Amino acid sequence: MTDRPNGLTYAQAGVDIDAGNALVEAIKPLARATARPGMRGGLGGFGALFDLKAAGYEDPLLVSTTDGVGTKLKIAIETGLHDTVGIDLVAMCVNDLLAQGAEPLLFLDYFATGKLDVATATRVVAGIAEGCKLAGCALVGGETAEMPGMYADGEYDLAGFTVGAVNRDGVLPRLDDQRAGDVLIGLASSGPHSNGYSMVRKVVERSGLAWDAPSPFGAGTLAESLMTPTRIYVKSTLPLIKAGRIKGVAHITGGGLIENPPRALAEGLVPRFDWNAWAMGPTFDWLQATGGIAEHEMRRTFNCGVGFLLVVARDEAPGVLGDLLDAGEDAFVCGELAASFETRT
Repeated sequence: MTDRPNGLTYAQAGVDIDAGNALVEAIKPLARATARPGMRGGLGGFGALFDLKAAGYEDPLLVSTTDGVGTKLKIAIETGLHDTVGIDLVAMCVNDLLAQGAEPLLFLDYFATGKLDVATATRVVAGIAEGCKLAGCALVGGETAEMPGMYADGEYDLAGFTVGAVNRDGVLPRLDDQRAGDVLIGLASSGPHSNGYSMVRKVVERSGLAWDAPSPFGAGTLAESLMTPTRIYVKSTLPLIKAGRIKGVAHITGGGLIENPPRALAEGLVPRFDWNAWAMGPTFDWLQATGGIAEHEMRRTFNCGVGFLLVVARDEAPGVLGDLLDAGEDAFVCGELAASFETRT
């Protein structure tokens, strides 16, 4: 094949291979910093290997999850606050793994954009690496897709994929063990996490505030407050899960406190919340007041201050609560399980 002096190049078509290679080199040390037992190889292959035996599992089941960041990315793109959306991406995936009783082991990301900006992409991946360190899982690879015409200038999208493991006898929820009277323990969220941001952006529009206005409910600017990353609950809850002290876990994401808890509960049981047991927090107070959002709509859209919900036997609850507080969580009893024929409040 002979070169044509005026032939079209891939760069002229809008895809910069050199930029992609530069990004891979920039993120290699970020990925290496997330290494953990069981990880084999590094970036650059066609796939990633993981040794479950080296990670301490003898009879494991694999659990996989995938998620994105949603329209929270619109705020990052409009304001240039790219450093923590990677934490959000990891959190949304690994917290779902925990709900099955699984330990996060490895993570892969997908970064898609119209024209690759190496500096921006590196900041995003640095956040992903930080999330992996918080979750104790290895960033083993990913994919960068430069697709001219698919995204406007400066726009990008993210997806995350994680794999975890759980011993066969440790899978959650333990539906057969759940009973009416079991205690619900809530772990505080850091704000809306990565859900309901289409509503958040509509409320901000209604407020008339600019992204760089002082936050009416937190430190820094409005955008900085709303970009607070999703909490990762692995290090505080995984030891309790592995010890068999938790009967069920609900990660409170889209659908809020109305639709998520039933996914972790046995048939015939419902959550009975004490809605006065915790405060939603200033972010949700502002969103509700400014948007004129009804109580039920808040509870089915946002986590309302509860990012993670644990089902615990009543006699275990004081010890579990104490261990969570010792681990640095803002944890609180927020209700109990009730038979479904009882009045649900």
